[in-house]
Amino acid sequence: MRKRTFITGVAALVAAYWIAAYWIIPALWARYELRLDPDRVMLTATPQGIPGDPVNVGLVGSEEEVLRAFNEAAWNPADPVTLASGIKIGLSVVLDRPYKDAPISPLIYDGRKQDLAFEKQEGASADRRHHVRLWRIAEATADGRTLWLGSASFDRGVGVSHDTGQITHHISPDVDAERDYLIGNLDKAGAIEDSFTIPGRGPTWEGRNGGGDLYFTDGMALIGILKPTG
Repeated sequence: MRKRTFITGVAALVAAYWIAAYWIIPALWARYELRLDPDRVMLTATPQGIPGDPVNVGLVGSEEEVLRAFNEAAWNPADPVTLASGIKIGLSVVLDRPYKDAPISPLIYDGRKQDLAFEKQEGASADRRHHVRLWRIAEATADGRTLWLGSASFDRGVGVSHDTGQITHHISPDVDAERDYLIGNLDKAGAIEDSFTIPGRGPTWEGRNGGGDLYFTDGMALIGILKPTG
């Protein structure tokens, strides 16, 4: 009887945590953050509507050219977010073992979650990694080359969200360094033809992403033009 009562109590606590961390608190944060920043220019959001990482990179090229570029730079496309991949990334972090194509949580930009996501693991497990989410924005030229905008940041470890209590990756605050690393990495692999900057989020010194992590940026987005295929 006592064992059954204990199990019931633990299950109730887990359910209460899940409802609070993944439903109630995110909804409250989303309403609060929307009042602070209703425009959200060049800024992603979590599926619950909380501001996410800034849009700080971009690429011009076909999807084939994007896939080729990341492959040549030794970045891996992320697995879809599923129960199986969630368990696998958890084991990777806990057991300190590799998972080079670990899932990347969805963020919303231009009304939808990312179209592509890539990562480059640093260290023994999936808790530390360079990663980028990319959204297909528009056909850029008559030959079908596409403009992609993206959000690049560095996951420095796994922990609990400062705002909601959800289990999440925490990012390093210097998102400009990760922006420059990504384009530089693709350039070093011979995939970049040219690059230029456009206005992005705008200068932000105390930004907060969906996990409550602080970040700073000069507010520009670095766009790389990929070398054509063939």
